[in-house]
Amino acid sequence: MTEGVRILVDADACPVKDEIYKVAWRRAVPVTIVSNSHFRIPQHPLVSRVVVSDGFDAADDWIAEAADAQAVVVTADILLADRCLKAGANVLSPTGKPFTTASIGGAIATRAIMADLRAGGDQLGGPKPFAAQDRSRFLQALDTVLAKLQRG
Repeated sequence: MTEGVRILVDADACPVKDEIYKVAWRRAVPVTIVSNSHFRIPQHPLVSRVVVSDGFDAADDWIAEAADAQAVVVTADILLADRCLKAGANVLSPTGKPFTTASIGGAIATRAIMADLRAGGDQLGGPKPFAAQDRSRFLQALDTVLAKLQRG
């Protein structure tokens, strides 16, 4: 069952929540913040919160179940992105990079290789620091995806 265009946010470590709210309000699109813990969200009729148990992948499971072709999912989690793409959702990373059916296989493979290297004791460092250009790219990407969905 399709609920209309909406944004689903894997929120526990999402660095672009404020940007999501701004775009959502401008486009009048509801936002669901999904997390394992309570944190402050704006008091706004378009913003709702779902707090799931702290069970392994509980937030991911909720989001994947809710995802469909009318949803834009915001997550940095590659495995969740894959599940949502399979459900027909549009998926964006917080840096504005879209996950697509063409790119997700390579992302999953890279993730597995990096996990193997870390398990072997290699010191790889973490992801690049989140930059202003990432925030700008995310704003543009979210607005573009929502415009496309709203046009039908």
